[in-house]
Amino acid sequence: SDLLEKRELLPELTNLRYLRMDAEDLPEVFGEGEVSGIYLNFSDPWPKTRHEKRRLTYKTFLANYQQVVKPGGGLEFKTDNQGLFEYSLTSLNNFGMIFDGVWLNLHESPENEGNVETEYEQRFASLGQPIYKLKAHFPVN
Repeated sequence: SDLLEKRELLPELTNLRYLRMDAEDLPEVFGEGEVSGIYLNFSDPWPKTRHEKRRLTYKTFLANYQQVVKPGGGLEFKTDNQGLFEYSLTSLNNFGMIFDGVWLNLHESPENEGNVETEYEQRFASLGQPIYKLKAHFPVN
C-alpha cells in the first residue's frame, strides 16, 4: 500500500501518516484537536466560479480543518496559481484566521531555506513561475 511504502522511506517519522481521502471527511477520521497542522500543497485551483466550493481553502473546508487541528494550530498553503492564492488569502481572512506569513515568491525569499519542495513545485519553479505561500493559524477562543 502507499502508506506502507511511505513508512518504509521515512521509518524515523512514527507520527506521520499519508492519507488519500476527501478533505471533507477529516472530522470522521480525526478527533477534535488531534492534528498538529494541515499542509495544502499545489491543490487543484478549481478556477470556475461554480466550483468554488471544491477549493480546499473554501469556508467549509476551513471549518473542518479547525475541528481537527489542535488549538492555535493552522495551515500552510503553497501554490503556483495566483488566482487561487488571492482567493485563499480572502477566504482565510474572512474565516478569521491569523496570518503568520505571506510569500509572493517563496523561492526568492530567505524563508525558502528548509523548504521541502514537491514535484509540482520543482516543475513550476523551473519554469520561472513564482511560488506563493501562506502560513496562518486559527484563533484560540
